[in-house]
Amino acid sequence: MTDKLNPLRWLMAAALAVGSSLALAQPLTPFTASYAADMKSVPVNGEAVHSLEQNSDGTWELKFRASMFVARLTEESTLTLESDQVVPLRYRYERKGLGRGRETVQNFDWAAGEVRGVHKKEEFTLPTQPGLLDKTTYQLALQRDLMAGKTEMSYLVVDGDEVEQYQFRVTGNERVTTRNGQFDAVEVERIREPDAKRETTLWFARDWNYLLVRLSQIETDGQHYQIVLKEATMDGEPVVGTPVGTN
Repeated sequence: MTDKLNPLRWLMAAALAVGSSLALAQPLTPFTASYAADMKSVPVNGEAVHSLEQNSDGTWELKFRASMFVARLTEESTLTLESDQVVPLRYRYERKGLGRGRETVQNFDWAAGEVRGVHKKEEFTLPTQPGLLDKTTYQLALQRDLMAGKTEMSYLVVDGDEVEQYQFRVTGNERVTTRNGQFDAVEVERIREPDAKRETTLWFARDWNYLLVRLSQIETDGQHYQIVLKEATMDGEPVVGTPVGTN
């Protein structure tokens, strides 16, 4: 995915090792969330939908679809939960628009100890390792780690045809205003190299299983993106914040 679409990928919703552990196993909770996105100084908006639902065979499907300007992005992960850990099984990414399209496919064969796939039309094979995630399941792992009270998180992620380490830390708390009201949120930033020009900050609603409610990103060229929750349901119930103007 190009830099111009990076903010949309973070929806989720989403990103993730010091902290307390869960006292009890946390089941996965189905959700659907839609977001409005804008790029400062450019009068064109985008939108995205992020969802998690259970399949008939007991596995889960995590989907993300976004449109921004002339681009369309789709990501889908099939996953399972084992010993309270998110385990990816299959991942597919497709981008259309912004010049040439791109597709990435990853299949996690845990029994064989391999990730096999295709990236930029080239086949690849990588060894699996404990905790390995793809570019959507790490976002789900982040939500669960925040629920567990963690404040510093690190994830090994299959990014294209390589394994990269994503690091995050909690930086504070803030009340975030959305179309659905205000949410008490935890603020999280992605840790990058000291000289990195890109900045990413995310806010997750404490009272709604740490659903992503806002994202802000500054690109290397100084362009600023923002994504804010429009509406959502969790386990079939509407996600609603405190009315604006109330305590």
